Amino acid sequence: MTEYALVSESASRIHQPYYRSGPPHRDGADVSFHDIVKIFGFRTVTIGKWVTAKEQQIAANLFFDALFDLLDILAVPTPVISLNSSLSLAFGHGGRKHSNAHYASATRTLALAKNAGGGALAHEWFHAFDHYIARKLFSRAKTNDFASNCWLRDVPQIEHSLNTKLSHCFETIFLMQGQSQVSALVERSARADKALKSFYYAQPEELAARSFEAFIQDQPRKNAFLVQGTKQSPEAKLGIYPQSPQRQTINLAFAEYFRLLGMAVQK
Repeated sequence: MTEYALVSESASRIHQPYYRSGPPHRDGADVSFHDIVKIFGFRTVTIGKWVTAKEQQIAANLFFDALFDLLDILAVPTPVISLNSSLSLAFGHGGRKHSNAHYASATRTLALAKNAGGGALAHEWFHAFDHYIARKLFSRAKTNDFASNCWLRDVPQIEHSLNTKLSHCFETIFLMQGQSQVSALVERSARADKALKSFYYAQPEELAARSFEAFIQDQPRKNAFLVQGTKQSPEAKLGIYPQSPQRQTINLAFAEYFRLLGMAVQK
């Protein structure tokens, strides 16, 4: 069992420990981004020129532990994490203004900022998954479509038992249970956008990614580099993350879908 303590966000986060509880994946040894590419099958990894050798080493260990924790939580084989080697990683490179992390659909790259990207890995990974799976779930999905958005637009689905399960995940996020009315999560997110005079929190891609974050944070395996802030953060207090009982319903739907996906991929 390893545990790391959280520190304030004002600190240079990559140099500070992140809370983690769970069995060791590295037995205390250092790993490299080359090891991560080799094991998970990521297409490429790009490191920013302002990332020092020490910071790169710290980041490699954090990414390694977090990706293996995600693998264990989802109960899937390694190709699922790299989305069949279609996904690239970037650290401290290609950042966006006012963004600690982002997923670039044009290049299929998940990027984390050097000092403030920790805790956003699960959120951005689901963006990548949401993008990747769209053309497998929907017959008319276009290159830049996300499955969550297609689901809301009622794009025709490809018949498959796994697609039915994933469709159910989106239903638990966007609709009240057993009804056609929008869910409490959607309503709260829309209110947050209205208060901020924006359209961000109520975007289907963001609703889905935050729901996935909550699912991951609710698991017994804890990793603050992978996910944090879905319960006590200022954003959580805005109501933009799922709350009970909807949260439990979403968690169960995600758990069932990824369990079946893992079994299907391993065959």
